[in-house]
Amino acid sequence: MATVLIVDDSKLARIVATKALTALQPDWERVEAGNADEALAVVGERQIDLVLIDFNMPGRDGLDLAAELRSRHPDMPIALITANVQDEVIARARAINATFVGKPLTEDALRAFVSGAALRLRKAQA
Repeated sequence: MATVLIVDDSKLARIVATKALTALQPDWERVEAGNADEALAVVGERQIDLVLIDFNMPGRDGLDLAAELRSRHPDMPIALITANVQDEVIARARAINATFVGKPLTEDALRAFVSGAALRLRKAQA
């Protein structure tokens, strides 16, 4: 079983992400954080296997958080979730090996990332 950290300043967006994840991987545990600082505290306290991060948040944005998580956990699957579909944002996400997922977040939009993450986690545990 994997543990997913959902980072978004919007409670509604976290609910939507939880619903989509539950449909795809009902056995995965879900943990929430409302900003980058909360997310880093969670990652410091417990094992997190993959992260869904909103781009637009107060304080540090999702790309800054993703870059910090990538430096600490080079193999962790990270998805940047945003409605800000700009070439620069997509390029920055790819540069830190994060998957770009557009909003509105749906089960279909999340499916490829979750499938790939599940495969990586199975290989890492084998």
